[in-house]
Amino acid sequence: MTTVFQAARQPARRQFLRAAAAAAFSATSLDSFAQSAAPTERQFAPQAGAWRTFEVTTRVEIAAPRGASQAWVPVPSVDTDWQRSMDSVFTSSGTARMVADGQQGARMVHAQFDASQSAPFVEVTSRIQTQNRMQDWKSKTVAAESAAALASYTRATALIPVDGIVLSTATQAIAGAKTDVQKAQMLFDWIVTNTYREPKVRGCGEGDIKAMLETGNLGGKCADLNALFVGLCRSVGLPARDVYGLRVAPSAFGYKELGGISAKLQGAQHCRAEVYLQGYGWVAMDPADVAKVMRQETAEWIKDPRNPVVAPVNRVLFGGWEGNWMAYNTAHDVVLPQAQGPRLGFFMYPHAETGGQRLDSYAPDDLRYRISAKEITA
Repeated sequence: MTTVFQAARQPARRQFLRAAAAAAFSATSLDSFAQSAAPTERQFAPQAGAWRTFEVTTRVEIAAPRGASQAWVPVPSVDTDWQRSMDSVFTSSGTARMVADGQQGARMVHAQFDASQSAPFVEVTSRIQTQNRMQDWKSKTVAAESAAALASYTRATALIPVDGIVLSTATQAIAGAKTDVQKAQMLFDWIVTNTYREPKVRGCGEGDIKAMLETGNLGGKCADLNALFVGLCRSVGLPARDVYGLRVAPSAFGYKELGGISAKLQGAQHCRAEVYLQGYGWVAMDPADVAKVMRQETAEWIKDPRNPVVAPVNRVLFGGWEGNWMAYNTAHDVVLPQAQGPRLGFFMYPHAETGGQRLDSYAPDDLRYRISAKEITA
């Protein structure tokens, strides 16, 4: 009781100062505790400059041929400041040649087998060089491309319309944006916030963005989510394109979902995206990989892109990507030469036909393929 009574009789100013000091101490202590308890952000910081060389081998076999057969294997067709597509060599039990789709520059090996061929196969080895990408946002030094050169990257495709619900969605998403960079950032953020990685989707997805928006089913994989980003960009006048390719090596930053096992790359197909921004040129984008890290990098589905596992990936993939990946092409609505089946929405998987029927590229009992990569360090 004595202590309480003496404290009550202390001058008011002294009581105030002690109370303030105690509050300051408590706040400082809580801040220090919060900082020490906060999880450390993962590192994901690819820097451009060092080229890596890979040999990528794809072998395709038609397991049960039913008459004459043929196969098409994509080969790297992109030459830029981040990838050099070099030579490709191939062998086959049939007749094989290098061809292109004739419109968009997608190159491929086309192998044909007559009905007497009981074990059709084609094997393609391509050499490429690749490097990390990281956009320098402080420097606008890239000369503008002509309107004619960019026109094809604002058009609609069979799976990527640029009007209707796509346009209205994009218009709402970029409300208040003043510059092209702001528009691209807001559309990137819209994808990260509103869509999600759905592991049950076959392959890389279909990329039917109108169906996604109309049904409200915004789950998918890279060919869905990045196609949606591309379509939203195109609809508001930002040239954009999907870049279809393959992960060829593990991530140097320990992200298991952002790399491939080089000895076994079937299933490692991955498409990315680029958007054209005045003064910067074609800029790397990959909101789909942000969604992949959120859903699959840890045992728990991460819902917040500010999470320390996700945050560095979310930052880097707006303007950059890691060079453990190669591009095949940027083609849409691809017509395979001499094919009897339908055109493709995109081309980053091997395809084949037998007896005039298109085989399922995701069904290994019909169309067997193996892909591996070897890094050349000498």
